Amino acid sequence: MEIRPLRDGDVPQLFELAQTIVKDGTTYVFEDANDFVSAFLRGHAFVAVDGDELLGAYYFRANQPGRGAHVANASFAVTEAARNQGVGRALGEHAIEAARERGFRAMQFNLVVATNESAIALWQKLGFEIAGTLPGSFHHETDGYVDAHVMYRALID
Repeated sequence: MEIRPLRDGDVPQLFELAQTIVKDGTTYVFEDANDFVSAFLRGHAFVAVDGDELLGAYYFRANQPGRGAHVANASFAVTEAARNQGVGRALGEHAIEAARERGFRAMQFNLVVATNESAIALWQKLGFEIAGTLPGSFHHETDGYVDAHVMYRALID
């Protein structure tokens, strides 16, 4: 597996991944695959690939402008076939280092769906803490309105 910057040629596979995630409706706020892909294209985007096969992707950017721009926000996606194989962890570790290299002092996830227990466990293993819980803030495809967490981690000592 290689993690590298997103290239134009990766966008069709990223769009395919986006369609799957949007249709699932259990982890991402996006209801349109184009919006999902556009978010990736507006940040520092990276992909995990095995040869020509996209396994997962992430992007990060400043969470807020100006005086809040030292905190990165990131978003991750892993293909169904690549789940539980360490791809998410590798992307998370890469994102932490890439954001640190670009001068970010912390990383924050604004909305981690509380029912996404595997993501929460992974982020906690990588040093993120639940900074707060937003009651009923995510409209889950099958469970209705569920809680979501804000998760945070410092990137400097």
